[in-house]
Amino acid sequence: MAAPRHLPLILLILLLGVAAADEGEEGAPRGRRLLVLVDDLAVRSSHSAFFGSLQARGLDLDFRLADDPKLSLHRYGQYLYDGLVLFAPSTPRFGGSLDRNAVLEFIDAGHDMILAADSSASDLIRGIAAECGVDFDEDPEAMVIDHINYAVTHAEGDHTLIAGDDLIKSDVILGKEKIEAPVSFRGIGHSVNPSNSLVLKVLTASPSAYSANPKAKLTSPPSLTGSAISLVSVMQARNNARVLVSGSLDLFSNRFLKSGIEKAGSKMRYEKAGNEQFVTETSKWVFHERGHLKAVNVKHNKVGETNEPGMYRINDDLEYSVEIYEWSGTSWKPYVADDVQVQFYMMSPYVLKTLSTDNKGVFSTSFKAPDVYGVFQFKVEYQRLGYTGLSLSKQIPVRPYKHNEYERFITSAYPYYAASFSTMGAFFIFSFVYLYHK
Repeated sequence: MAAPRHLPLILLILLLGVAAADEGEEGAPRGRRLLVLVDDLAVRSSHSAFFGSLQARGLDLDFRLADDPKLSLHRYGQYLYDGLVLFAPSTPRFGGSLDRNAVLEFIDAGHDMILAADSSASDLIRGIAAECGVDFDEDPEAMVIDHINYAVTHAEGDHTLIAGDDLIKSDVILGKEKIEAPVSFRGIGHSVNPSNSLVLKVLTASPSAYSANPKAKLTSPPSLTGSAISLVSVMQARNNARVLVSGSLDLFSNRFLKSGIEKAGSKMRYEKAGNEQFVTETSKWVFHERGHLKAVNVKHNKVGETNEPGMYRINDDLEYSVEIYEWSGTSWKPYVADDVQVQFYMMSPYVLKTLSTDNKGVFSTSFKAPDVYGVFQFKVEYQRLGYTGLSLSKQIPVRPYKHNEYERFITSAYPYYAASFSTMGAFFIFSFVYLYHK
């Protein structure tokens, strides 16, 4: 009879635990469910260190074969996952209802993805990468080769193992702690369009690298050479979905994460390559554990008032404020910057002001409404490297003075007043003289 007596207490504890879990998940900018697609279940063990780091940060991984006939990203109009890890470079087609368009729609819906390829990359994987702004070398046998900046190995003449150290200079993407050791890379290179501001090269090949078939004699100049070759790139879409594309699946493997590295021509040997720190920090960025901004409490009002009016008058003194916070991985922290600007906009900005901050997340400024009436907008368009973009807009009409709001006598009109009265006085004197002095 003791079990039923304690049953309500047990149920209460379970309910409180579920509520706490829901509250924690609600505070995060992204959900924690990831679908991991592999073309061989052996990848789960050969890349267990990387997967373990994801799980240690609270991400829930669902491992599936890429050709699983029951694959689906959504059900009843709702997505089942918040992110996708695509470690199936050789798969020619996905199983179930999953295809290239489904993956792209998943990204268009604001979800994130890590895609890793290698020399066996299929047309399906290349097509998905191309839609994300990354073009792999068209030669299916090509790999990145570097005869100067390669990693020293026991295999003589094997210069396909690259020691990459040309990293993007961004603490938001790579973390504040500098990656000291070179990153081991063996795989295929890709190019990005320089005019595409959404795609960034995170790990770039050295000027001495080129992309070619390492088993064949080079008969013509390679199509990809030098720093034009990107080894790892990231893309942040306009809806703030993030994608990482790597030309090497081995980059995430236990062997590359745990092994040492020595760059050719250097006397320094590192006990551990920079891969573990590199993939950990970039995955934090991809899954919005860092660099995610949110704006709340957007307010505007007249100076000296607190309520937001439905309309302003020309030349009114206005105040504008917004609170901006950054996700730190565990909680929301005040965002600190000196480059957030607001526009008072109608077809073009009439006022552009930099917002001052109190270092507690509140950004504010004040200005005078222009002497132009119409329908204006308070606009904040904030785009900074590595951060999610902020696009805020509030519409408000600005009216002219009413007829009874003008000053009774306008100082600038005194000459016209004098001219009018002097004309009337002159006419009166002329009439008097003309009538009575003949």
